Amino acid sequence: MAGLAESLKIIQYPHPTLRHVAKPIRRIDAEMLQVVRRMFDLMYEHKGIGLAATQVALPYRLFVLNLKGDPNEGEEHVFVNPVITKRKGLAEAEEGCLSLPGLYGDVKRSENITLQAFNLQGQAVKHVCEDLFARAVQHEIDHLDGVLFIDRLTPTGELKVKDTLDEFTVNFAGRRRLGEVPSDEVLAARLKELEQART
Repeated sequence: MAGLAESLKIIQYPHPTLRHVAKPIRRIDAEMLQVVRRMFDLMYEHKGIGLAATQVALPYRLFVLNLKGDPNEGEEHVFVNPVITKRKGLAEAEEGCLSLPGLYGDVKRSENITLQAFNLQGQAVKHVCEDLFARAVQHEIDHLDGVLFIDRLTPTGELKVKDTLDEFTVNFAGRRRLGEVPSDEVLAARLKELEQART
């Protein structure tokens, strides 16, 4: 798996790995630290505030977050094997996604959550999150479960984005015909190999 971090790029809908349920990580090593750094770089490059491992075609329960979306501002968070243990309230707000660039929709989520996870040093961490922090965490954990924000849209919201989703699907099919995206079988074998290396 030499050069894993360097090869990472953000995958776009409807890439099959976006529907893959990520596996807990059992080992953090130097290579994973490089992967995390690359994920932050990609997130900033694409003007995002969060990025899940499945969005860079990795099958691990890990995501990075910086609510400022700027390497010179805010605080960088890395959450390994995250779990939401408490939820409170409900709020609706517009969301977007780096794997669905240019597409936005209103999503209802818990207003406040309690998050438990591990950091890169293997230490347990706990955060009580609210507002944008809570929303971003829920969005990224959804990714780790193979769920996209478009799955949480109202029927009216789904209609609004249907044409754009169709464009993503056509574009993806074209890239696959050109050999730019491997077959589902090849992707599944790669995910399995990556999982066996760390889970």
